[in-house]
Amino acid sequence: MSIPSARGFHSTPVDPTRVLEEIKRLVLERLAGLPGEFYPAIDTALAAITAGGDANHSPQVVYQAQAALWVLRQHHAAHVMRFRQGIARGFDDFRLLHARDSVDVPLGLIDEGQIDFHLAGQALAASLDHRHSASLDMMGARLDILAGALGAEPSMNPLGPTRLAMAFVDTFEDEQIPELLRTLLFEHYAKALGSVLGELYDAANAVLARGGYGLPEAPEAPAAAPSAAAVGASSGTPGALGPVPATGYSNAAQGAAGWGLGQGQHVAGPAGFAGGSGQPAYGGHGHAGSGHAASGTGTGAGGAGWGDGRAGAPGGGAEAPTPAELDELRTMLHAWREGRRDEAPAPRAGTSTGGTPGRRELRLDELVNVASLMQAEPADVFARALAGTGTLAGAIRDQLNTGSRRLGLDPEQISFSAEDEDAIDLVGLLFDALFRSQQLQDRARRMYARLVLPYVKVALTDQQLFVSPTHPARRLFDAITEAVAGNAGNTPQERELLDRATSISQRVVAEYTEDLVIFETAHRELDALLQQQRRRIELQEERAAKATNGRERLNHAREQADTVLARRLSAPPLSPAIAEFLRGSWRHHLVQTWLRDGDDRERLVDAVSLGDALVAADRLAAEGRGSELADHLLALEPRIAECLASSGLDQSAAEHALALLVKGLVYPHTPRDLYPPPPRQAQDDDDERSLWLDPRGSARARPAQVEELRALEAGSWLQISDLKGESLAAKIAWVSPLSDRRLLVNRRGLRVLVATVEELAVMAAAGRLEVGCEPTAFEQAMQHVREQLDRAAGSVAR
Repeated sequence: MSIPSARGFHSTPVDPTRVLEEIKRLVLERLAGLPGEFYPAIDTALAAITAGGDANHSPQVVYQAQAALWVLRQHHAAHVMRFRQGIARGFDDFRLLHARDSVDVPLGLIDEGQIDFHLAGQALAASLDHRHSASLDMMGARLDILAGALGAEPSMNPLGPTRLAMAFVDTFEDEQIPELLRTLLFEHYAKALGSVLGELYDAANAVLARGGYGLPEAPEAPAAAPSAAAVGASSGTPGALGPVPATGYSNAAQGAAGWGLGQGQHVAGPAGFAGGSGQPAYGGHGHAGSGHAASGTGTGAGGAGWGDGRAGAPGGGAEAPTPAELDELRTMLHAWREGRRDEAPAPRAGTSTGGTPGRRELRLDELVNVASLMQAEPADVFARALAGTGTLAGAIRDQLNTGSRRLGLDPEQISFSAEDEDAIDLVGLLFDALFRSQQLQDRARRMYARLVLPYVKVALTDQQLFVSPTHPARRLFDAITEAVAGNAGNTPQERELLDRATSISQRVVAEYTEDLVIFETAHRELDALLQQQRRRIELQEERAAKATNGRERLNHAREQADTVLARRLSAPPLSPAIAEFLRGSWRHHLVQTWLRDGDDRERLVDAVSLGDALVAADRLAAEGRGSELADHLLALEPRIAECLASSGLDQSAAEHALALLVKGLVYPHTPRDLYPPPPRQAQDDDDERSLWLDPRGSARARPAQVEELRALEAGSWLQISDLKGESLAAKIAWVSPLSDRRLLVNRRGLRVLVATVEELAVMAAAGRLEVGCEPTAFEQAMQHVREQLDRAAGSVAR
């Protein structure tokens, strides 16, 4: 493969088949789920027509549309497959020496409905053509160049509106679709395309430009006088100007676009700075007159990362990162490194930054070769660093120095550039932060240790890794973390996830060279298994919410029953038989009534009145009014039997219990007494709460914190730390309608804590709770990295 320049554009065109496959992958990813994803919206629209009594559509017409939509839903999987095949067919046709045209299509009769469908498709294509004409014109010119590289004639744009309309029409070729449903289908398809086509066409144009098919547009920058360092002939000596690149991009133009010019001055003309090897390097960003022009390692104001102007520097991903993001990140990183350098007594061999006198700075292709050499070596040194023995960045440098020796390079005579130092340190900080922010087992540590050098290579060659959420290596990183974080392998499904993640990490180590396709393939494979895991997590969350809801309802019923019981036991004095019955069978009856008939006021009043009637019976017995007592008990017998039955007693046992109750009331002079309320039952979440909540803590919540937390809805994420300092991401899975408490679950759907808003606010006041959580493991780890670097930058400033 050709090696991309520092800006990410290839000096020689990439294999056109690979470029076309990359664009096809983009299209299929952006349009995944069509056409089925808008069926629910169409169903809602049809229901609205029915409810609104639309005079333009009779109930019969709407019913026919709904019935046809039901059929389409039954064929959803087949339609998705046919739509994807239609998209792919456009790319296959583009590769042919002679593109398919109307002559190749067999002639035949089609019904009137299909004609209307085709006409609607043509209207949609015309509308989209007009809306995206500028992007389509640019893409068409680039595709013509690519077709020439394929040896094919210019053909229909495989991702143009016409092809997308054709794929949609062909998807429903065998379906009978009434007019109303056809109209809604095209309306929602147009809406779906309108939300993605702009970005999709921009991304496709970027892929074509980066592959060398057509030139990216860049604003012109004013020419300036060349620096003294750039005056020699193109001899390969430091500071010499290299030959004009074939692509014709100028340093000045790229610098004006925010890419890598030094702070000193712009470089006149289309020439780029030459690297240390004498080969051309385009878009260098060295300081003029600073002694860094040869290697292009200055930290220019427009610097966009580690595209450093050296020979053989591979470029970035699909889109340029925001220069401000990278510049801010690198500025904080440099401040952090300076602080660490002040603490270190002396630098180790091979670890000094670019510009060190007497040392040759490694070219990027040399450093990548060293990393590739060590990639297959055992990763024990990285595993020990991740376990806390030393720093991971230091272990990476040691390994790279070892590889340099094997290639005949003396670490005492070489150094890493500032950009390479940035990449190494960021990968080290990233992996360290991951293990601080995620619950990872020893097996996961070994797995990530194997991945360290592949990610170092990605960071060295692709500045998108740290700023682009859609980067393939980043997506695989997130998928592996999702598979292993908190996974103890207790179930067959969890063990399968661990085994698959392990095999994928081994495959990346074995197969990754410079092509990111391995990360995309591995991510798709693991994500297919994770889909099942995510569904299990959803079910686990639902079970946790239902269990917590049931527990809260039971506790609430017990509290209500104990309140009612305590009032009956406190006065008047009761005989032991009545007191025992009230504390046992009647209390249980109250709890069951509250659980079963909580909304039935009549049933609750009847259950409570039974207790009052038994207290009245005890008073009759104490007064020796035997005849009235007998009548009273006979009237209560059916209700007492019902109360005993709710405790699970059959008729015989209920009769026996009733006999014991009557026997206890026979003697008027039986001692009577007041009884204490029933003791509070221990809550089954006491251990859980003691791990997270500090009853003796001095932190006090502010009202604003309480209100902020109260406003959070189910599905919101928090970052919480227990009393031991261990942190995890927790989601509010459920809000109790009884107590207003929040159920928090971890990323695997397992219950973590149930607490009130006030208790959570106290945790926030103690610095152990933060609202919001980065949605992915990579972003969460990078947030930790930014916080660490920001603290370091602040201490240096002080």
